[in-house]
Amino acid sequence: MLLHLNQVLSPAEVSRARECLCDEALWMDGSSTAGAQAMTQKNNRQLAQDSEVSRTLQAMVLQAMQRDPLFFSAVLPKRILPPLFNRYGGERNAYGPHVDGAVLRATSAGEWLRTDVSCTVFLSDPAEYDGGELQVQDTYGNRGVKLAAGDAVIYPGTSVHQVTPVTRGERLASFFWIESMVRSDEQRRILFDLDMNLLRLREQLGETPETTALTGVYHNLLRQWAQT
Repeated sequence: MLLHLNQVLSPAEVSRARECLCDEALWMDGSSTAGAQAMTQKNNRQLAQDSEVSRTLQAMVLQAMQRDPLFFSAVLPKRILPPLFNRYGGERNAYGPHVDGAVLRATSAGEWLRTDVSCTVFLSDPAEYDGGELQVQDTYGNRGVKLAAGDAVIYPGTSVHQVTPVTRGERLASFFWIESMVRSDEQRRILFDLDMNLLRLREQLGETPETTALTGVYHNLLRQWAQT
């Protein structure tokens, strides 16, 4: 499932992040953190993970995601890797087609996490740069994503994806991975669709015996599929 999340970060949070990311000394070659396959495709810059700026922005992004009910419903997070930050522009301007590692290790906690869901939070507005589209391959073909600053997109960690070359300006973003309580993307989609339609029914009809029964179906499916 590919899902657009509107205004996960407020304009004030986007401004704060961009101010923090303006120090050139904080950036490193992004390929140094890529796996063997991705290394040949990755040509960007990445914020040093052990910096104070990185820790401050990680906390801000995580707080923003945790207050977004749509994110929780769609992802059902069990564990979230600390967010990372990347920068595209100039000669460091693209990330070719690749698949993220199935399991990644959080450097802070030293624990391994399964990458069920990928998330990108955009920190630059589309008018600020040309190119730089996140392209995700799914069952419906190649889908392009280029969102407003503060918006986010989630998509399956199993997807082949890329960031097309930035030919003008600069693209800033945060990205991270989530291990879900429900491993299957198909099962997460069923639960999300059920949850969203229950919400609409309650808005139209209030609480009824039928919505109560369907809520029971939702939780019984979650109980059957979840790994906590």
